Amino acid sequence: MAAEGGGKEMNEIKTQFTTREGLYKLLSHSEYSRPNRVPFNSQGSNPVRVSFVNVNDQSGNGDRLCFNVGRELYFYIYKGVRKVLGLYGRASPPAATGAADLSKPIDKRIYKGTQPTCHDFNHLTATAESVSLLVGFSAGQVQLIDPIKKETSKLFNEERLIDKSRVTCVKWVPGSESLFLVAHSSGNMYLYNVEHTCGTTAPHYQLLKQGESFAVHTCKSKSTRNPLLKWTVGEGALNEFAFSPDGKFLACVSQDGFLRVFNFDSVELHGTMKSYFGGLLCVCWSPDGKYIVTGGEDDLVTVWSFVDCRVIARGHGHKSWVSVVAFDPYTTSVEESDPMEFSGSDEDFQDLHFGRDRANSTQSRLSKRNSTDSRPVSVTYRFGSVGQDTQLCLWDLTEDILFPHQPLSRARTHTNVMNATSPPAGSGGTNPGSNGNSITTPGNSVPPPLPRSNSLPHSAVSNAGSKSSVMDGAIASGVSKFATLSLHDRKERHHEKDHKRNHSMGHISSKSSDKLNLVTKTKTDPAKTLGTPLCPRMEDVPLLEPLICKKIAHERLTVLIFLEDCIVTACQEGFICTWARPGKVVSFNP
Repeated sequence: MAAEGGGKEMNEIKTQFTTREGLYKLLSHSEYSRPNRVPFNSQGSNPVRVSFVNVNDQSGNGDRLCFNVGRELYFYIYKGVRKVLGLYGRASPPAATGAADLSKPIDKRIYKGTQPTCHDFNHLTATAESVSLLVGFSAGQVQLIDPIKKETSKLFNEERLIDKSRVTCVKWVPGSESLFLVAHSSGNMYLYNVEHTCGTTAPHYQLLKQGESFAVHTCKSKSTRNPLLKWTVGEGALNEFAFSPDGKFLACVSQDGFLRVFNFDSVELHGTMKSYFGGLLCVCWSPDGKYIVTGGEDDLVTVWSFVDCRVIARGHGHKSWVSVVAFDPYTTSVEESDPMEFSGSDEDFQDLHFGRDRANSTQSRLSKRNSTDSRPVSVTYRFGSVGQDTQLCLWDLTEDILFPHQPLSRARTHTNVMNATSPPAGSGGTNPGSNGNSITTPGNSVPPPLPRSNSLPHSAVSNAGSKSSVMDGAIASGVSKFATLSLHDRKERHHEKDHKRNHSMGHISSKSSDKLNLVTKTKTDPAKTLGTPLCPRMEDVPLLEPLICKKIAHERLTVLIFLEDCIVTACQEGFICTWARPGKVVSFNP
């Protein structure tokens, strides 16, 4: 009976959880779903996805939400945590603030013969009057719609002449108003321009660049047409891709178990990593672009260093496939200043580290590690994962993992958790240091022990001269016909340091063919990758334990998004849930 009781406890759906910064609470009145709920088995196999955009309207509540369930696509005003907050943060009854009417979305679409699989807003062009939303479908098409104007602008790959397989990921190219990238379960990616047509015949391609396990082709045509580029990456489905924060690099994960990171403009392979076993299903970048986290069919999360091109940690907490990984920029901790250089009150110190635009300031501070500034830095990254086991895991990536051969800094680490003055709701003072600004001192506050063996040695890193990313002659000639549109209608690039590495594990400069040859030798037989730099053995890298691991749904989880005042999750049943961050909600008691 005791065992049975324990089983019930483990199967209980959690509605709140506590971390060092305080209590996270599920807001049941902020749950979105299809207005007329239907049995789960009729919702299809395509994952529920959620996309957000802010249209910057005058109301101060410009957040908009798009999600797909089965054959349906919905577009709503998203109120989230603010639904229960009155002016200036005072608690108000939900009726006073206006709960979203789930029977009246701004836009609703029902598709026949195909189902939406993924979508992405263009944040550059979004206004209160118009927004551009790309939607990928299970039969291979991509639709451009405006859910505010309720218009359908264009349909790409309409006749399925470009690719007949399911769209697995679609994203606007960062900084571009017209370019977007589409991945398919065929293992191909295509670069489109919304201004061009797809043609009435199947495209013919010309090889632009080739490397180990990837090839890039341009479209041969007398007039410019879509797709502009075709990428063939790895073997099997290309499950997801993600652009680096600066938009210069592209990380792809495939069913063959490989992470491949490319320089997007020059189409150069920067580095690779292999899963412990099975396919990789999801990928994300840290806010500063220094680390990539993947998850997949090995039930693990894997942390890969972009600078060192190597696995630096794995995390085990899920009991099934990991479907989404995401970094939380709002609880990333950073301490740059030498403690001896700062004098003043704790309040002054907090003001130094908690600005209004905290996500951007966090990224800015972290990016300063690229500079030659040698002041001690204390960093903790927070990321999360959700999986088919219906569990949410939160992870902390700490200094002892990132810099195993460097002594811990004595500098204080301030956790960036939004409201500096708001105590967490319901904490009751039982969580020391959780006053909405968790402050940890590595010298006297020891993080939970991590089961780990000796970590891989860090490679020597030296700064080379500054260089800009430039296309070589072959690419320039192949891409010239759409260069005016183009990959370069983005912000002017800033110079950044190139890192030349003296790797003991064989990883060398990304533009060298020797690196591709290294991949060739290990990739020929996947079994031979185990124990190599591509896929270290479990005992060769630190093993992370999750900060929290909670069952939060009845069906597999498909969405994890970190917003400033909440965390958003969704499951395959089609329930989109809002978890208020500590101190962000004051309970209303009528």
